[in-house]
Amino acid sequence: MAELPCLDLLAATPQILRGLTSGLSDDDLRWKPAPDRFSISEVLAHLSHSEWHCYRKRIDQFLSEGRPELEPDEASLFLELYRTADPKQALDQFEDERAKTVAYLGGLPASAGRRVAYSKSAATEVTLENMLHECAMHDLGHIRQIAELVRARRHYDGAGPLNTGYKLHP
Repeated sequence: MAELPCLDLLAATPQILRGLTSGLSDDDLRWKPAPDRFSISEVLAHLSHSEWHCYRKRIDQFLSEGRPELEPDEASLFLELYRTADPKQALDQFEDERAKTVAYLGGLPASAGRRVAYSKSAATEVTLENMLHECAMHDLGHIRQIAELVRARRHYDGAGPLNTGYKLHP
């Protein structure tokens, strides 16, 4: 049976994040490169929250409604939740919820990917496949963000004179 796209990446994301954050202290996880930037902890909380609040909700809408209207994801409304979340708990919750999402999606036929919804934020029709690719891009963007935060916090100074060729963007 053919699968929906992106499931391998979506399944791998929690372990990639575990690898990137392994051995980081609470101070490392909560370090912010600037007041208006996310810490690793905030990114993990955002991913956890988005998994069940945004993506899983949208998947359910795609499959249970005829051409549902998808509300924009207003992450800015949850900044306090992200700021105060426990990073280890957020990653555990993300991993649990993502495993449920991938298992659910893995049981669907590839034809489910052609289900259509109206995206209010994009102001156009989208398919479930479109949303799964967007979810993969969302994951990869935050993996990159966390990797850059780890580089800046844990490794840049330690590289000493060898860090001169690196331009960080945490």
